[in-house]
Amino acid sequence: MNKPKISVLGLGHLGKIHLKLLLNQHNVRCSGVFDTNNARCEAIRERYNVHVFNSEEDLIKASDAIILVTPTPSHYSIAKQCLLHSKHVFIEKPLCSNLEEALELKNLSDIHKCIVQIGHVERFNPAFQAAQAQPIDPMFIECHRLAPFNPRGTDVSVVMDLMIHDLDLILSLVKSKVEKIDATGVSIVSAAPDIANVRLTFSNGCVVNCTASRVSMKAMRKMRVFQNQNYLSMDFIEKSTERIQLHDTNPVQCKSTPIEIEGHQFKKYLEYEKSEPSDNNAIMEEQANFIEAIITGTSVLVPIEDGIRCLDLALQIDECIQEYQKHYQ
Repeated sequence: MNKPKISVLGLGHLGKIHLKLLLNQHNVRCSGVFDTNNARCEAIRERYNVHVFNSEEDLIKASDAIILVTPTPSHYSIAKQCLLHSKHVFIEKPLCSNLEEALELKNLSDIHKCIVQIGHVERFNPAFQAAQAQPIDPMFIECHRLAPFNPRGTDVSVVMDLMIHDLDLILSLVKSKVEKIDATGVSIVSAAPDIANVRLTFSNGCVVNCTASRVSMKAMRKMRVFQNQNYLSMDFIEKSTERIQLHDTNPVQCKSTPIEIEGHQFKKYLEYEKSEPSDNNAIMEEQANFIEAIITGTSVLVPIEDGIRCLDLALQIDECIQEYQKHYQ
């Protein structure tokens, strides 16, 4: 397939961003858009001069692939129709509202041999990509994802809205099963939890402490990874990574002058490195990954299997929070 025809279904805040970036991809044709809000469709038609379909069905039939950016409760029904028509589909996170729906979509994608990519965009963040320049075997991970309140996204909990980004990254880094979940959460503004904290224990001994809030005064998106003689600090807003590497002997080749540290019965050499902040657009990169997979038949970076694992963990965390709220609120 030379230039696949891709459409955008859903023209909310994120849908508009996807459309704008899709129109700047060089190896694809935008077949059009659709949204149940007619005013949005007309505004997009006037601004970008794109075709507006009369229905979801018309859009699906006229496209090779669909970028699905509608509210989470509608993901399953729309994605199912895409797959039944043998169309590739990019689904914004979270994949679905429940695990049963997600597993059915996985089955349909296998039957119809369709690519399904999940929009866990932080995988394409330059900070995360820089961190993976060397092998990572975490012993402890700490995450903070804080955002000012925004009514958009409050149809789901802060776990599904924000924390799920970090859960996806954690599951991609820790090659082990989650053994224990301890979670708490509080509803401040919306009906669902607006702030949540979870402690995950993996079977290989790795421990994760993750906090997400959508009622913060300032935005923060950071992840710190601790492993043997190595520390990583990723700033997803700044799009840069700091790395501290400890050496038993003075390293001959390193990018910075090693700092000697000495304690009781030990001497180490500390090497510090920071990646340069990048203006790379992660959403455009994930679109490009989706398009390349369609054209070449290669795998996407975030396949539906990863989306299912992440959704499963997020749902378990939400269940733990519900139990916590029953007892203490």
